[in-house]
Amino acid sequence: MAEPAREFTAMDDVVLPFQVADTAVRGRVVRLAGAIDDILSAHGFPEPLSELLGEAVSLVAMMGASLKFDGKLIFQAQGNGPVSLIVADYTAGGNLRATAKTSAENLPRGARPLLGDGSIVMTIDQGPDMDRYQGVTPLEGESLAEVAAAYFAQSEQIPTIVKLSVGRIHIPGKGEHWRAGGLMAQFVPQEGGERGVVSALAGEDRETWERAQAFIETVQPDELLDPLISAETLLYRLFHEDGVRVFDASPLRAACSCNDEKISAVLSRYSEDGLRDMVEDGAITVTCEFCRKDYRFSPEGAPLTGE
Repeated sequence: MAEPAREFTAMDDVVLPFQVADTAVRGRVVRLAGAIDDILSAHGFPEPLSELLGEAVSLVAMMGASLKFDGKLIFQAQGNGPVSLIVADYTAGGNLRATAKTSAENLPRGARPLLGDGSIVMTIDQGPDMDRYQGVTPLEGESLAEVAAAYFAQSEQIPTIVKLSVGRIHIPGKGEHWRAGGLMAQFVPQEGGERGVVSALAGEDRETWERAQAFIETVQPDELLDPLISAETLLYRLFHEDGVRVFDASPLRAACSCNDEKISAVLSRYSEDGLRDMVEDGAITVTCEFCRKDYRFSPEGAPLTGE
């Protein structure tokens, strides 16, 4: 029996940039519905890991939406906990994908219990003809939101606050589907202005940031997930006293970059004996670790299309 269609509105699968009045407080709100359900449902991870991976996707969507070029932002968290790796990436235009590695079944909740001690790596890939930028910092914080804020404080020297929420929403008559949401705000002076961590802010700048931070701290997880609360409504609730400007929203979607050609290129590196060892039931089957799509190849490594 076919799965019932998901409810979808213009408020879903978008990232919305905003600015608090005319201050240096800028940020983005993300709302994910069909995109995050596609990503998490394909993997079928235990719920605590699905929640963490959904948070990573929300985070990379908000960060990636600020890219000023045609490239990719890759977020990785690796540690010595029961989840050894999570990866989420955003490609310019709004394509999202994610994966994780774990050998455990009974998992605790939370970034720190799942990942343990380790590091996070942010990679900006501007294409084959450009150098990659990579920032690496230790995992600091109990939640992924705290880990992200610590990364920006250490690596970018930007005061940052992040809120993330992931959960399954029941739609009457249509079952449960994953949703995710997030809000990220930063104190980013105009070009040429001086950046600095919170402790370095002074006077009016410090007051402005602390006021915005206090409002954002009141955001509840259900406000980030509720399909009836738009990003614009949430921002108005938070900043109506000061005023808030919103900019054009950008669409988001679950999309993987895997294809026959890329996998064929990988298989071409193996010897005939190596390829023969991969054959099962007369063919080589390769499953994309991101989208979980199966690709079938002949014992010689040629794509088997039309099956």
